[in-house]
Amino acid sequence: MTTGTLYVVALPIGQIEDLSPRAKDVLGSVELVLAEDTRRAGMLLGSLGIKKRLISYHDHNEAGRAEQVIRELSNGINAAVITDAGTPCISDPGYRIIKICHEHNIPVRPVPGPSALVAALCVAGLPTDRFVFEGFLPPKGAKRSKRIDEILERPMTSVIYESTHRIEKLLTEMAEKAPERLVFIGREMTKTYEEFLRGAAAEIAKEAQKRGELKGEIVVVVEGAAKKENKKVNKYARSNQDSQEEEQGSDEE
Repeated sequence: MTTGTLYVVALPIGQIEDLSPRAKDVLGSVELVLAEDTRRAGMLLGSLGIKKRLISYHDHNEAGRAEQVIRELSNGINAAVITDAGTPCISDPGYRIIKICHEHNIPVRPVPGPSALVAALCVAGLPTDRFVFEGFLPPKGAKRSKRIDEILERPMTSVIYESTHRIEKLLTEMAEKAPERLVFIGREMTKTYEEFLRGAAAEIAKEAQKRGELKGEIVVVVEGAAKKENKKVNKYARSNQDSQEEEQGSDEE
């Protein structure tokens, strides 16, 4: 029997009109939909006039679900994986089931569409020839502080997903370490209360503190470090390397 195909389907991050005609056709044609939240998925599909068998698939149950899905796909069932909004696998569930599909030689096909990452990048007005997607940072502690330092030190644009509860803290930390660094905030993109903020880290942090809380889905785009800032890092690195080479030379003598 020919195996089924797993379709990775991108959903709108806000406006339902952003759903592509192909995505709608695929969701209407598959026999099974893997959804991060079956209740929300059912409401979305219902609004499109589509009724499908739904199974939940998220970070906490994916190990067990993977076996079931592989079994169904192996029996010729076509399926789609979706998340609550945006493209699966981009800081959302999906990676593991897709990896296992490849290991079992089951076809995986993308149905591209909305992504908060790309939506923010294309309107931030910052270089996009090279960028680093950070996803969600560690919530607290040394790991979080180290990641922020790495973001501020790298020469290319960085993109971060941040929760409404930690965005003020993130902006404050960036303002303390690099007050002049250009920062872009995309909040509730394509939704009713869509908002964009762009300016120096110190300015944006001050605005966030004044409001008390920036609510909703938030994407942060951070300008890369200037060359003069990189020179300090490179000079330090060369100094360490020279010292190590001198020590190695002494040992050989």
